[in-house]
Amino acid sequence: MTTTTETNAAGATPDASWAERAAALDAANPLAPCRERFLLPEGVTYLDGNSLGALPAAVPEAVRDGVARQWGEGLIGSWFGEQARWWELPHRLGDRVGALLGAAPEQTVVGDSTSVQIFNTLVAAARLRPGRGVLLTDAGHFPTDAYLADSVGELLGLRVERVRPQEFADAIARHGEDLAVAAFPAVDFATGERWDIPALTRAAHEVGAVAVWDLCHAAGAFPLELDAWDVDFAVGCTYKYLSGGPGAPAFVYANRRHHMQMHQPLTGWTGHAEPFAMHGTYTPAEGVGRARIGTPTILSMLALEAAIGAFDGVDLEVLRAQSLSLTGFFIECCDALLAGRGFALVTPREPERRGGQVTLRHPDAATLVPAAAARGVVGDKREPDLLRYGFNALYNTHADALRAARTLAELCEG
Repeated sequence: MTTTTETNAAGATPDASWAERAAALDAANPLAPCRERFLLPEGVTYLDGNSLGALPAAVPEAVRDGVARQWGEGLIGSWFGEQARWWELPHRLGDRVGALLGAAPEQTVVGDSTSVQIFNTLVAAARLRPGRGVLLTDAGHFPTDAYLADSVGELLGLRVERVRPQEFADAIARHGEDLAVAAFPAVDFATGERWDIPALTRAAHEVGAVAVWDLCHAAGAFPLELDAWDVDFAVGCTYKYLSGGPGAPAFVYANRRHHMQMHQPLTGWTGHAEPFAMHGTYTPAEGVGRARIGTPTILSMLALEAAIGAFDGVDLEVLRAQSLSLTGFFIECCDALLAGRGFALVTPREPERRGGQVTLRHPDAATLVPAAAARGVVGDKREPDLLRYGFNALYNTHADALRAARTLAELCEG
């Protein structure tokens, strides 16, 4: 990795003490108090928030209350009683998540898994464009997105074409009016590269196609403006930057203009217009409620509800600035401390092209990542040679970034 001589936000050059630079940046961080909103293990530098967010401090008590009081005392009455109102949770949470996505209320709902939501949404999107024959998606998409695109293509008789992100716009134009759906990730899960949601959405709309975005590595990592960008549909998990916990339910965003035409393949009872009337045929609910499928996973949703509180009062533009500062500083540290040790930077250097993670390439990634974890620096790897470090600006620090780079350097020294 090449060494950079750029100055950072603190005005110091790489010749100065790295620890002093990290300390100065952390002291100037307006989000520093948010770190207290999380329960981080002593001595652990946690840089895997792009896979599973750290535990928010409010979650344990919320789950205890959900079990002991709401379930234990309220029993069946907690579904509709004022002390819990479980039935409303998918919508209540949907609006809170939607606020982080730049979505007006009543366009986002939480429930079921990411895979279920992706399948349902892809089919619903394709059905909005009958007679068209192509579903376009990312050649490097996360496996579940790729598998489900194939499944939807087989189900609906669509030809699934995979292209690299750099080819998205050309592929959209090439297919023209035969393109039904363009399904892309907002951030590449492996490289951390961020894609241009508004531009690619516009390109899809220019040929009359529907755009579906996977926001798993974007929600909570940087500001989104789904309404302003005229996005059609978006799906995302809540256990990464939103810290909803392992297996936390996914969300689906459906632009209001599509609500009345949404025709999904999985028509579960909670998405019915009159779920408790127990009709023998399905009539979809009004609005985004028709995107509900199965019975809500209440305990997971209560954990997520508490977790989202960590974003209370947080300006997402400030969060983005801190995220870029963290990832930029980490890249500088790696340039200087890992030079000549076989590492290559995979994530773009340009700030506007980065999400919330930095990916490095090294032939010994499979052993370096667990070795670093044994020393208290937790990242993750993707076979065969990628090391991924996810920075959550609500709790990670520049000192964390420096420790991660130093640990890799020490491991390479043997």
